[in-house]
Amino acid sequence: MWAALGAAALATGLATYAVRGRSSQWLGPSVWRGPRHRPEIALTFDDGPSPATARLLEVLARHGARATFFPCGLNVERHPGLACAVAAAGHQIGNHGYSHTRLWFRSPKFIYGELERAQRAIVAVTGVVPTLFRAPYGVRWPGLARAQRRLNLLGVMWTVLGRDWTLPADRILARLVAGARNGAIFCLHDGRELEMRPEIGETLRAVERLIPLLHDKGFRLVTVGELLRS
Repeated sequence: MWAALGAAALATGLATYAVRGRSSQWLGPSVWRGPRHRPEIALTFDDGPSPATARLLEVLARHGARATFFPCGLNVERHPGLACAVAAAGHQIGNHGYSHTRLWFRSPKFIYGELERAQRAIVAVTGVVPTLFRAPYGVRWPGLARAQRRLNLLGVMWTVLGRDWTLPADRILARLVAGARNGAIFCLHDGRELEMRPEIGETLRAVERLIPLLHDKGFRLVTVGELLRS
């Protein structure tokens, strides 16, 4: 009996790690940090673009910071001008699925369709072909690895999750500063899933304060692609 319970607990733990573990490679090639020998950090923003993305771009430009955006394909179609502004500003654009739909308990065909439809939307609007993918909610599922291979996408998790959809700016900032290490990937949001006009004021206030602090500590803010270079 105890052996069976132990085996069941182990299987549950392994399954949880496979779908949610930030360093897991079981359900698709993925990274959660970059090399530790350079003082560089990658800021990433999910769920956009939204009307508030323009304000975020202003903050990044004012501080000379580059970032990586993981937009939803549907939001790219809703706000094509903002999606193009992200690309024009020199930021990297990844793939966050088309509709921010949960991928768990979905078929491989459905998973591929979400990624492929987002890929087409981003290419059609911006001319950029994403090479990075972040799963909605950070949850991977069987079938994702094949979809990533077909679309030539590398999965990207995170070193620190800002939880900026629920925390005030002070606490977002504290989480990120505490996790500031060479090669860190920070996950924030310039949208709220598919909300038309999301409120991201706390995110903006945190980022406005974060960038000078990181610069003062000697970190360069780069895209994920730059972070992962050899």
